[in-house]
Amino acid sequence: MLDWLIIGGGLHGTHLALVLTARAGVAAERLRILDPHAHLLAHWDRCTSAPGMTYLRSTLVHHLALDPHDLWHFARRRGVQTTQFRGPYRRPALALFRDHCAHLIKQHGLDQMHLQGRATGLKRTAQGWHVATNQGSLAARHVLLALSTGEQPRWPEWAQALRAAGASVRHLYEPDACDPSPVSREDAASSESLWANGNPGDHTVVIGGGISAAQVAVALAQATPGRVTLLMRHALRIEAFDSPPGWVGPKELRGFHDEPDVCRRRALITGARRPGSMPDDVARALRRAERRGWLRIMHGEVGEARVEPDGTTSLELPNLTLHTHHVLLATGFAPHRPGGAWLDEAIATYELPTAPCGYPCVSPSLVWAPGLYVTGALAELELGPVARNIAGARHAGARFIGKCDNSQF
Repeated sequence: MLDWLIIGGGLHGTHLALVLTARAGVAAERLRILDPHAHLLAHWDRCTSAPGMTYLRSTLVHHLALDPHDLWHFARRRGVQTTQFRGPYRRPALALFRDHCAHLIKQHGLDQMHLQGRATGLKRTAQGWHVATNQGSLAARHVLLALSTGEQPRWPEWAQALRAAGASVRHLYEPDACDPSPVSREDAASSESLWANGNPGDHTVVIGGGISAAQVAVALAQATPGRVTLLMRHALRIEAFDSPPGWVGPKELRGFHDEPDVCRRRALITGARRPGSMPDDVARALRRAERRGWLRIMHGEVGEARVEPDGTTSLELPNLTLHTHHVLLATGFAPHRPGGAWLDEAIATYELPTAPCGYPCVSPSLVWAPGLYVTGALAELELGPVARNIAGARHAGARFIGKCDNSQF
């Protein structure tokens, strides 16, 4: 039997594995990270590559290491230039951040703790928990659910109907979506790398108004200038982060934690988030691409969509019809609780407490039931609006460090 089983090998699962082994004294051979992908952070890597991201939206001190200054020290040891950090919050370059993650994973042997597989069931036992997977079963005294919403992309109803009708429509975050990494102008004549079975003259409409939509629209426009339209429901919303920076620390969280009503906490989370927004540098890149004629920005919302006899797609907007060859959704993720049927069954069987929104009601130590812990999206009613982000992973890690310092494990 394991001491700890972490379900989810993204940023949260990887950081908490480091906290438990390097700070809480859990032996490496007594902890495993269950994740269906080939390596730790694989899904996060794909989701950051898909839109053509170059700089993270998070700050210099938000990363996987225990020391908040570790990324900066890592960069200095490598002789990295200050251009690897952008803006007043010193947001790190994606390549630098990835190198730092890889370094930490190798340094602490976290990759050796990875078990490739997917959870399919959760049962309580006298000693802890039994986790069924598609590769067999696992038993652990403690289970940490580090699940994200990353595998539930949001599909508008019209887009679902369009796909069913055979149109070329994809979501940026589905596993088989295109790779819109920027290519050189010399390679731009061949857009097959952007769309399977695509043609160099094809036109693409990107749907979305946030940072990912802007990034992927610019990346596609660099590869196929003049053949990209970004369709947004609203004007550009400029925000440094996806929630005000006060929510990272006690300025806003103190009042949040003092609020006992989970419905009010949910309202505070919803009010603090800034969906459909982007940092100023991403907005500048988008406007620059528009000025150069690489892409067109339109505002409106699709009411209906249909496939034409010639295989193209028509998108009906309030005042016009937009014709295109491909539709790429950058509409984020569905808001419902992650986990799926196996977690739904465990909630019902063991009467795990949830709020009306469906998300767990947990203790300040992120305990959902004896021996069952949560982080990430599942912990947001305790950690607040940043729960899903890298900052949220560090907040969760701090809760675990406090718990182990008090010998509560």
